[in-house]
Formats: sequence, structure tokens, C-alpha cells
Amino acid sequence: MNASTGSPVDAAFLRRWLGAATAAVDREAEHLTQLDSPIGDADHGSNMRRGFLAARTAVEQDPPDTPGGVLITAGRQLISTVGGASGPLYGTLLRRAGKALGDEPAVTAAGLRDALRAGADGVAQLGGAAPGDKTMLDALFPALDALTGALGAGGSVAEAFTAAAQAADEGAKATIPLRARKGRASYLGERSMGHQDPGATSAALLVAAFADTARERAE
Repeated sequence: MNASTGSPVDAAFLRRWLGAATAAVDREAEHLTQLDSPIGDADHGSNMRRGFLAARTAVEQDPPDTPGGVLITAGRQLISTVGGASGPLYGTLLRRAGKALGDEPAVTAAGLRDALRAGADGVAQLGGAAPGDKTMLDALFPALDALTGALGAGGSVAEAFTAAAQAADEGAKATIPLRARKGRASYLGERSMGHQDPGATSAALLVAAFADTARERAE
């Protein structure tokens, strides 16, 4: 397996990703709450911080030995720790992805991509949402499409996730003019327009953590 384009994604990679994601959420928690204040309950940052800190702790205390196990453990912890919509939605994302990976000790980047798409599909089903509804899906689906394109073009894991992170960030910013159709923000109608969606923003942070983890491994 070529080290630059096909390095396997194992449990250690997912544990490093979870650490990077937790650090990013902790760093940006205040910003996430600021985004949530005008269109939500002003608790997205604190909820995400609490949930990912708990998820990281759970994985550190009893480290799973498969990538699927890492995601399932983290997702289960998010569901049990975070109130509101964030816990069930992010928990579903990670648990569905983890179950899709199964018990394999390592998977390819394409395998991880497919698992994350299964997770995103689970989020769409749970929330009854689709891209364009001003939700986390507006970052996740563009990221997955960019990941697919980069891997298909022969890009390395780091290059592919970097492309995915850029697409997720652009997707989050593209929610600013949208009218929310799902979630707490949808109650505001046209007043939800002009604000960046906090869920799409936190989703972009998680994708960026994948890019950071892949680049660090490549170096």
C-alpha cells in the first residue's frame, strides 16, 4: 500500500483525529456560541465542548483497537452527554460511520469516506434535513464530494482531506444567506437569513481536524 496515497486509517489515526477535533471545538467554543446566539439557544459551543471532551476521555480511558470502535465510542458518549440536537445528530454521525467500518483493524481513505457518508445520511434521516436547509449537512456533503473527487484524482489522504476541509468551510459560509428550514433556527423564518449556521461551522471544524491529522501523519 503506497504510503502517500493509500496509508491505512487505523484506530490510532482516529484517536488522533478525535484529539484534534476536541481541541478545535474547545478553541472555537465561544465562536460557535456567538453564531448560535441570534438563531439558536446560545449553547452550541458549550454543548460541543462538553460532548467532545467526554468522548475523548472515554476513548483515552478504554482505547478501542479498531477505527470503527473509536467512532462508535465517541458517538455513544456524545449522545449520552450532550443535550439538545447536537448530541443525537453528531452521535448519529459518528456511530453510523463506526458501524459502517465494522471490525476491520484498518481501512482505506475511501472506506472512511464511505463510512462518513453513511453517517451523514443517518443525520439527514434523523433530522429530516437536506443540503440547503441551513444545517451541518451544508458542510458535510460538500466535504464528502470534495473528498471523493480528490481521492478519485489520485490525491494523497492529506490532500484529499485538505480539499474536503476547504469545501466544508465554504459550505458553512454559504449558509449565511440561507433561510433555515430545520431546527431551532427555522422558527425565525426570514430572520434566520444573514447568519452562519453554527452546526455547519462545527461540522467544518471536524473535517478540518481530519485534514490536520492526515497532514501530521504525512510529515
